[in-house]
Amino acid sequence: MKYPLDDPQMQEFVARLDEVNALADAAPGFVWRLQTDQGDATAIDYFGPDTLVNMSVWVDVESLRDYAFHSTHKEVLARRHEWFDRIEQAYSVLWWIPVGDIPATEEAAERLQSLRQQGPSARAFTFKHLFEPG
Repeated sequence: MKYPLDDPQMQEFVARLDEVNALADAAPGFVWRLQTDQGDATAIDYFGPDTLVNMSVWVDVESLRDYAFHSTHKEVLARRHEWFDRIEQAYSVLWWIPVGDIPATEEAAERLQSLRQQGPSARAFTFKHLFEPG
């Protein structure tokens, strides 16, 4: 993040969080998202206080794509550079999990590292380089 969450520069982003999270929760294909017991995804400090972790599970890539790029989420995503520094390396990773599994944050970090070091593979891929489940 460019600023702490309580900074006035982050006010518009923070004000949209509940709306965007509720939209995800109600979206077709949504299964789960990372959050504290109090429902706060921003309180998870896995990578340090200036990095937000956003993890979710969906039944398929199409459902996630529809939510991320064809809903109100797209409006917030389009403004991300107002609130977050540009990252030159991969910052988002996709992978398949067995039905009923919930991934750990550590696994997400490992998959992201794999994508950064080896590029897209069946283990860690992107919307642009999809791999079939298997």
